[in-house]
Amino acid sequence: MDRRAFLTAATAGLLLPQTATPAAAARTLRSDPFTLGVASGDPSADGFVLWTRLALDPLAGDGRGGMPARDVDVDWQVSADERFSKIVKSGTATARSRDAHSVHVELNGLEPGREYFYRFRSEGKLSPAARTRTTPAGETPLNFAVAACAHYEHGYYTAYRRLAEQEPDLVVFLGDYMYEYGPSGYTALAGRVRTHTPGKCETLADYRLRHAQYKSDRDLQAAHAVAPWLVAFDDHEVENNWAGPVSSTNAPGFTRRRAQAFRAYYENMPLRRASLQGAVLRVNRRISWGTLARFHLLDTRQFRDDQACLDGVRAGCDDRLSSGRTLLGSDQWRWLESGLRGSTTRWNLLGQQIMVAQRDYKVGPGREVNLDSWDGYAAERTRLLGALRGTENPVVLTGDAHMHHLAELKADFDDPDSPVVAKELIASSIASDGDGYRDRTWIAEALQENPHFSFIDQRRGYLMARLTRDELSVDFRTLDYISRRGAQAKTAHRLTIPATTGPAAAGQAGAPRVG
Repeated sequence: MDRRAFLTAATAGLLLPQTATPAAAARTLRSDPFTLGVASGDPSADGFVLWTRLALDPLAGDGRGGMPARDVDVDWQVSADERFSKIVKSGTATARSRDAHSVHVELNGLEPGREYFYRFRSEGKLSPAARTRTTPAGETPLNFAVAACAHYEHGYYTAYRRLAEQEPDLVVFLGDYMYEYGPSGYTALAGRVRTHTPGKCETLADYRLRHAQYKSDRDLQAAHAVAPWLVAFDDHEVENNWAGPVSSTNAPGFTRRRAQAFRAYYENMPLRRASLQGAVLRVNRRISWGTLARFHLLDTRQFRDDQACLDGVRAGCDDRLSSGRTLLGSDQWRWLESGLRGSTTRWNLLGQQIMVAQRDYKVGPGREVNLDSWDGYAAERTRLLGALRGTENPVVLTGDAHMHHLAELKADFDDPDSPVVAKELIASSIASDGDGYRDRTWIAEALQENPHFSFIDQRRGYLMARLTRDELSVDFRTLDYISRRGAQAKTAHRLTIPATTGPAAAGQAGAPRVG
């Protein structure tokens, strides 16, 4: 059986032995508790995080997945081969009722730069098997995907399935993994293909239930089963356009609601236990792929000032230019600048949620910008671009926009001769905004208004990239529809970014090669 056939069968749970350990036979759950799949994340040179969450009935209204009100033991295995004939690690974790029966196993002591397979067993039931890997020690090439924004109501998750079929080494997910709206709460542009669970997410039970609904999707499960993920949230995992302690809707008790959303997010993601620190969820972190690349993941929500001028796309907002406004917060800034200065890898990839490039939405004289993006924090963007200018081979990876964009980040966006500091690769959405479209007139006007952009595509999709010492090759993958199943993915745009010789030349790279 080839690897693709294995992964297909493993996702369906067809390759697992039908025997149970003596411990599992003592008490037996009445049905399959692995309805939410399995996942791995945050790989290191000697390990990774393994995740699952037990749920007999994912859509049970209390958000507890229909599980009994008791803790449940879960056995886990890690194998060097897909047949599980070479078990290298095994153990038992406890899925605690208070944690929605989620399991986070943090592995170490494994070999660098190699593929592993894992699975779980609990009370006589077996999980699907999945693939993960450790990071290498040297400059091993990396195939990785970038994805964001997966509104369940707007369409099927075919893009996740196509991403899984390409078998990346790593998946970088940059926010809006789930949406907090109630049924039809945000369907004016896209219509509704599927329906959210009842109610807007406001309580811990609401968020747990919504995550379970999303995690029940088999295409999403396939994408988790193929590779480890690096995840970071944006706004919809809590509330649209929230900022620090401020609710965008002035909802009472927002601090408590945010903490509950964070807890549910942690319970449903392959994150390390140290990421959940009381009411704070730390997702800004660094992951190195040997000496080839370092991923610097940012949090552009939790520590920002409130948006200027009442948020939205607006003109004439001078407050957005204030040097006193922060997007990242002082602690994260020190962490980022220190990490960029101290990086010794060949490439530095900044994974973050909102568009960095200046983006004028008004055609003709005047300017309208999105105050929720870096345009709303222009002085801090200048600081960011200065930090990137002194970094070796920086590339910015971005989500949120629901459209593919390719941008040049310039020290001065209004000066055509200003040096290019880095390239920004903005991934379209997995499902948000439905099928999408190709309005060539609108695209041409947007490109003319923003000459530092060279490509825009409004269809759904993801990025697939290959990174080597010498270059970063990127395919902008698109699907023609998601309102029904079966669409194929194709490459709408391709580019290659050559490596420079050092940080001093990072802003002098020539135009990317495009195909």
